[in-house]
Amino acid sequence: MSADQRWLILSHGFNMDGRAASQTITDKIPYLLKAGIKPTVFSAITGIQDQRFLHRQFLAWGPSAFRFDFRHWFANQYGRGIAYKIMTGLISILLSPFIALEKLCLGYSSQWSWAMPAFLHGLQLIRSGHVDVVYSTGGAWSAHLAALWLKKATGVKWLAEIHDPMVIRSSPEDIGTAIPKNRDARFRQYLERQIVNHADHVWWFTEGALHYAKQRNPLLNTAGYANGFVVLPGAEPPGGLASPKPHVYSSKLNLSHFGSLANDRSLSTILKALSALLKKYPEAKESIRIHAYGAALDSLSIEAIKKGGYENVLIAHGRLEKDPQTGKSGRERVVQKMQDADVLILLHGNDEWCAEYIPSKFYEYLWTGRPIWGITHRNLQLDGMLQDRGAYLSQVGDDRGIGATLEKIWLDWKNQGLIEPKWHPMGVDQAVVRILTETK
Repeated sequence: MSADQRWLILSHGFNMDGRAASQTITDKIPYLLKAGIKPTVFSAITGIQDQRFLHRQFLAWGPSAFRFDFRHWFANQYGRGIAYKIMTGLISILLSPFIALEKLCLGYSSQWSWAMPAFLHGLQLIRSGHVDVVYSTGGAWSAHLAALWLKKATGVKWLAEIHDPMVIRSSPEDIGTAIPKNRDARFRQYLERQIVNHADHVWWFTEGALHYAKQRNPLLNTAGYANGFVVLPGAEPPGGLASPKPHVYSSKLNLSHFGSLANDRSLSTILKALSALLKKYPEAKESIRIHAYGAALDSLSIEAIKKGGYENVLIAHGRLEKDPQTGKSGRERVVQKMQDADVLILLHGNDEWCAEYIPSKFYEYLWTGRPIWGITHRNLQLDGMLQDRGAYLSQVGDDRGIGATLEKIWLDWKNQGLIEPKWHPMGVDQAVVRILTETK
């Protein structure tokens, strides 16, 4: 692709501190600028407005998306104190009947309505001759919907970046062609077909995601349809990290998890293995600490804590926001905690879609130089990247194997012989090179 291209980037969550959907695109911006791309960004009001180029932020038009966006906007402006609780509570009460009506009539995920202002403002910009390429990225699929409308209305060149699989399969035999009962799932299935039919280029973040998309859309990569390929998103050195911090053993074995938790991606898996370990090494309870950053604990973890008496073992720190005293961003605070860990926990989940998904935190973990304990599910690509760099590896559902891995970590730590991973991080520069090469 030639330099000086004017790109309209549609990203609902652009510049939202600590959000994977945001980092995936915002980390690319310096490399796009260096390559001569002239971006204009349309996003929701949830992030910080970028000053390097034209960045326009729009409120979504639907009530559920308005409530979501307002909460994040208010937190950015005024923090999450008493005023936040009062205002967001009041907005929720006022909008609740309209949200219920929206879900009853449509049943789509909340951010769908952001596509409408993005389309109308994008249409004006394209017709005024200021856009050569539309690049939709998500995250929220409203960006792809707006780009589809713009493509149909103007014929503009369209690049689509799909973060997570749009069609969720139920088993290895299911390729995702059956009509879902859920209305949002039906629309995502439709939207994937439309992307293949109308986008010029589309990429996914794993080989598995591309494989199954091709199974559902056999015309992908044929004349007249989208060119589909894989881009490994990588990550910029979090918090400006330039080199791994030398590891120092302390009196505690600190296992740290970063990111969201759910019953299908639960730290109860670790606690179950810990129960088995303590039968053999009872003294380990005083030495092992499991830290959870970035999200509330899932219900299975809470139940396991109560059942095993692990209140002092599993510590939930919540989401790390910008620290007004030090000025450190949430992302900078996160990388500091990552480097303080002895082992970083990577929970993959147990759903079928794990075959098409690599947690974004994996790419940030690679920059820390700390060993990773990956508990993965049906993803040979992820397993291979972990093994190539040196990691502890277990498989979801293999309780004996997970227990054996925790025991190995415990013994390695006691002997001060934890795995020293290979320093082989994956930056965002390679992703931009791949995109520009494929779409030129």
